[in-house]
Amino acid sequence: METIWLYQFRLIVIGDSTVGKSCLIRRFTEGRFAQVSDPTVGVDFFSRLVEIEPGKRIKLQIWDTAGQERFRSITRAYYRNSVGGLLLFDITNRRSFQNVHNWLEEAQSHVQPHSIIFLLVGHKCDLEAQRQVTQQEAEKLAGAYGMRYVETSARDAINVEKAFVELTRDIFELVRSGDIKIQDGWEGVKSGFVPNTVHSSEEVTKGNRQCFC
Repeated sequence: METIWLYQFRLIVIGDSTVGKSCLIRRFTEGRFAQVSDPTVGVDFFSRLVEIEPGKRIKLQIWDTAGQERFRSITRAYYRNSVGGLLLFDITNRRSFQNVHNWLEEAQSHVQPHSIIFLLVGHKCDLEAQRQVTQQEAEKLAGAYGMRYVETSARDAINVEKAFVELTRDIFELVRSGDIKIQDGWEGVKSGFVPNTVHSSEEVTKGNRQCFC
């Protein structure tokens, strides 16, 4: 029988208000673009299965966070139980790019004792004529923090799949190599369930098998 999902990864999507976090997530999970999107209040939850290799599916739990300062105390509570994150800025809004450093600092201060694998995302790349941040300077910033960089557009469905899948693959490789481990009491990574199949020791820590039947 086929794998339901091999692992579950919890991802958090952060960045300033109005950079398009909710639109990007909805394009990825629902395949649609909303011209009008209400501001996120606190945190919203989405999920989707991704097949990163033939027969190897990862369940993504995606937490969409509010960018407004008044909701930041709620957002901070979700850092510690996330294994990966997309850090968004709007390529037409230079201030949102300048705030990338602040978002990373905040994440690092609340994620201990764990760590988050981040992907830097320059969103709204369909608005090229209004661009305020060059691809070169964004790539330089991402490199300085050891992140990948991807430019996306939820409206035109540009690189949306690529952003989430690349981050998922990076996390999967770290789990497979043992650099990221499944731990009791941590929601960042959970092992999944393969009906009537024994997991290989390489892929799933023996003591953390769970059945969701």
